[in-house]
Amino acid sequence: ISGIEKDVEVVRFGQQLFEIPLQDTLAELEQLHDKHPDFFDLFTYKIINVGGIDDEYFPELMGEFLTDTMILNVKSDVEDEFSDFGKMEKRLNTAFKYYQYHFPDKDNPTIYTTISGFNESVFTAEGIIGISLDKYLGRDYPFYKKLSNVPLYKIKNMHREKLPSDVAYAWALTEFDETEETTTVLDNIIHQGKLMYFVDALLPDMEDSLKIGYTSEQINWAENNEAEMWNYLVENKMLYSNKRMDILRYINDGPYTTGFPIESPSRTGTWLGWQIVRQYMKKYEEVTLPQLMANKNYQEILNESDYYPE
Repeated sequence: ISGIEKDVEVVRFGQQLFEIPLQDTLAELEQLHDKHPDFFDLFTYKIINVGGIDDEYFPELMGEFLTDTMILNVKSDVEDEFSDFGKMEKRLNTAFKYYQYHFPDKDNPTIYTTISGFNESVFTAEGIIGISLDKYLGRDYPFYKKLSNVPLYKIKNMHREKLPSDVAYAWALTEFDETEETTTVLDNIIHQGKLMYFVDALLPDMEDSLKIGYTSEQINWAENNEAEMWNYLVENKMLYSNKRMDILRYINDGPYTTGFPIESPSRTGTWLGWQIVRQYMKKYEEVTLPQLMANKNYQEILNESDYYPE
């Protein structure tokens, strides 16, 4: 990637938003909206749910958000935690140089950082990645435990080191949406495996535990029980189940995987799919990342991987 000169643009939207003096609030917000119209609308409509610039009460609602004591305290904590955002920007830039390497015909997204009052961690739209920095203040950040909508198993991944892999995964999910094609457990775990392989490609030096959000103990459990998990899916005819609850059980986040021991991590289907796709790509070195991501024949990927853990 040393020859790739195109950098990803990172906009510190949150800083620009909170620098508004609030003297002529509507005019100031309109100026910011004109600078970043697509992200501004995504942020106000979908993330903090205060409507749009043309709504009657919009200036008052935004004024309340920007002067809220809790939000201002969080803003201060974000500034402390990310005082040197240059290092993170460099990591994101390197990740998207790998993206350009694999997908030279695609444009980089623009990345916007902000504070969302503990709403979405990473959110996307066409050509846009938004990052709520207040969701990456560290496992021990005291305010997290007071949030009724954030379970403890999520808090363990709310730290700055998780941010790059969350960005890479969210972008993969946006660029390669296969919702229409994934109807069975097998379809979904292979699709998730492809998304994780995309994360591998953008973050080749990151350890697996950070990519998938497991502790080292959970990684060890998954490696030691890989054969047992796979045999369970095969013997119980789970792979071809199209029941929504069966699918979600193996790919959704949670404290552990329902039906497996309580020591198991969640998303074990994603983890198994990841190993299948890795084995497939190791066997077929001539297959490019774009070819893999375009391949929606999930059964073929499984068959040709010769995956059978022992």
